[in-house]
Amino acid sequence: MPSDELTGRIIAAAIEVHRHLGPGLLEAVYEECLCHELSLMGLRFERQPQIPVTYKGHRLQSGYRADLIVEGEVVVEVKATEGTARVYHAQLLTYLKVSNKPRGLLINFNVPVLKDGVKRIVNRYADLASPRLGVSVVNRRPH
Repeated sequence: MPSDELTGRIIAAAIEVHRHLGPGLLEAVYEECLCHELSLMGLRFERQPQIPVTYKGHRLQSGYRADLIVEGEVVVEVKATEGTARVYHAQLLTYLKVSNKPRGLLINFNVPVLKDGVKRIVNRYADLASPRLGVSVVNRRPH
């Protein structure tokens, strides 16, 4: 499925959830309802998957946990907060770099109109993962 189509379907599922629930609920409620909508659409997803970090061939016990990974490609981070702080953007970008996934969606359900709470993020480092460290190289730029 083309990337814009997949992220569009995920956003459509989130809009459906927001249309029925509105803002003001807990993040876990939105996440569970979003999972239900994705299932109804026939999309595969992992809920709360671990994103391991490897350092010098050693898999660290500490790592990350994303809210969702849809179709093995899109990392979705669900929020229900006042505004979308820059730290959430950085959090999702870190998940993308470490998991080497190509794109992500930051969805904040605590807004009157959901389109104002959706941010698409592209991992510009998706193909620059360090084979030695097992994680994406943060400061490396393509030549």
